[in-house]
Amino acid sequence: MSCLSKKHRINNSRDFNKIYKSDKKWHTHSFVAFFSPNKNLKVAFVASKKVGGAVQRNRSKRRLRGMFVSFENRVISGNYVFVAKQKIFERNAQKLEKDFIFALRNLNLLK
Repeated sequence: MSCLSKKHRINNSRDFNKIYKSDKKWHTHSFVAFFSPNKNLKVAFVASKKVGGAVQRNRSKRRLRGMFVSFENRVISGNYVFVAKQKIFERNAQKLEKDFIFALRNLNLLK
């Protein structure tokens, strides 16, 4: 079962605020990862207008989503929010994967 189905999405502001205020967050060159413990896996991908226009924001979220799917079976359950930074377009796929590994290891979220 993919984490991208509707039941695995975070979509109300109360949940977002709770996750943003949690203790676990990590900055990389291309994104910021937030984590809050939970028994279910829920994920959100965010890109502000600082990233660019609608096309760039959607592309950055697609890149983050695609990268997270490759790590989906290796992460612990909980609520994840990934916020794209402007520099995400300067990173190729290998560097973005290194950023993901770096963030997840530093947050102790890999199984």
